[in-house]
Amino acid sequence: MGHIKIYQENLTDVTVISNLFIDNYMKDANDAQLKVYLYLLRQLNAGLSTSISDIADQFNHTEKDVLRALKYWEKMRLLSLEYDDSKNLTGILLLNIDKSSCEDTVPLAPVVMLPAKTQISTQRIDAAPQKQEFTKPSYSLDQLKEFKDNEETSQLLFVAEQYIGKPLSPSEIKTILFFSDRLGFSEDLIDHLIQYCVDKGKKDFRYIEKVAISWAQEGITTPAQAAKFASKYDKTVYDVMKALGKSGTPTSAEADYALKWAREYGFTPDIVLEACHRTVMATDKHRFEYADSILTSWYKKKVHHKADIKELDEAYTRNRSISQKPSVKSAAPNGQFNQFMHTDYDFDALEREILSN
Repeated sequence: MGHIKIYQENLTDVTVISNLFIDNYMKDANDAQLKVYLYLLRQLNAGLSTSISDIADQFNHTEKDVLRALKYWEKMRLLSLEYDDSKNLTGILLLNIDKSSCEDTVPLAPVVMLPAKTQISTQRIDAAPQKQEFTKPSYSLDQLKEFKDNEETSQLLFVAEQYIGKPLSPSEIKTILFFSDRLGFSEDLIDHLIQYCVDKGKKDFRYIEKVAISWAQEGITTPAQAAKFASKYDKTVYDVMKALGKSGTPTSAEADYALKWAREYGFTPDIVLEACHRTVMATDKHRFEYADSILTSWYKKKVHHKADIKELDEAYTRNRSISQKPSVKSAAPNGQFNQFMHTDYDFDALEREILSN
């Protein structure tokens, strides 16, 4: 089909939406999150106040749905929530979207006011927020009973029991309450979380809780976001596991190594797999630590392509040939091994250091 021309009559009563919002944020937000954000913009442009209950009534959502949406946009750094001393929400500060990769924000306006007791601050939010630490509180029996009897969650608990294959213990129900109460997970996301872990053969709620916290720290609020994150995590980590001759579920430390090489160091898969190959040829033990030593060295040497590794190998070989004494014939086997490894530090010493730990 051909291109379609888009045009309009002159409009006066309009709400302006940033193109950066449309290009970078709409695709990952769910229905409730989009409705809440657009409604806040509309109220701001009209100079009107609102409240959590008003927004919930406007879109036939629960107040909890509205609060989850607000917290989502706060995590995305598109708004800042203001509270009074009693932890009551008193104001919302909408933030402008910076052009530089949408990584920073500045105040847009002193915003939509909820029935307020305190003035909204226009202080700039830090560009790189720290990951929040989540600790499960000690819920009372009354809180537990209220959660179990809630119509919205009773079905979720029933479904969770079907996944786990047994009735949930009070401790396990408290963990699900924690997902909803403190992590702000929707029923759909909790359902997806439990199914995801069970599909991986993990029914232990301590494991499920760790996965939930990692999702919360990543700002995940929908099953679609969780699936996207898990897919990326699984491919990166399990490719490394396979390359290092490992099987089974990776430990937290192993996953951290693999993700560091990809995300922090920015190495492409071919470079990581090259380090894994050299590691497998060098040692049977402590392979993640060994590979990390190689990749950290390459990172410090500003390796970006496999051609950079080849240059380091050639430089190492030249330096070794100059420094090696020709009369020492007994060094030949070890020299052949080090020529195969081709790097700029002593792998024998490295292996002794790692194996001694």
